[in-house]
Amino acid sequence: MTMINTTIAGKELLWFNNTLVAIQVSSTDGEDGICVVEHRQPHGDSAPLHVHRNEDEVFHILEGRIRFVVDGRERIAGAGETVLAPKGLPHTYRVESLEGAHTLTVTRGSDFETMVRKASRPAERAELPPVAMPTPEMVAELTRLCAQNGIDIVGPPLG
Repeated sequence: MTMINTTIAGKELLWFNNTLVAIQVSSTDGEDGICVVEHRQPHGDSAPLHVHRNEDEVFHILEGRIRFVVDGRERIAGAGETVLAPKGLPHTYRVESLEGAHTLTVTRGSDFETMVRKASRPAERAELPPVAMPTPEMVAELTRLCAQNGIDIVGPPLG
């Protein structure tokens, strides 16, 4: 098994929950509001089931394997594949590859980017943060930040 490199480079490195993210293109960089966020995710990383009210969310997998559930339909995607989670449809994912995953998330608009920035902390180094189980307070804060930015948490992460 090949271990996926857990580091990335970018203008701004953040620890978002148990992941390392780099805002590669901010929604404010161009006139169309496109945002590209690069992610390094550990095995088992899973987002809560959620709905974007204002933005489609596009996932492009660079390395690894991820199980997606979009509007109740499950799909496994691997390196080179792209998955669309249209706005208004509940979706989640879980990193299935033991070596983790390396992805790009693309949105149009600032909701997702703003939420990620507010829910993150500056990365102390360009690698994955120490794994931490979310506390009830962390879950409540993420739910609040999501709601403020057009994202509704509607269910738990994938187990």
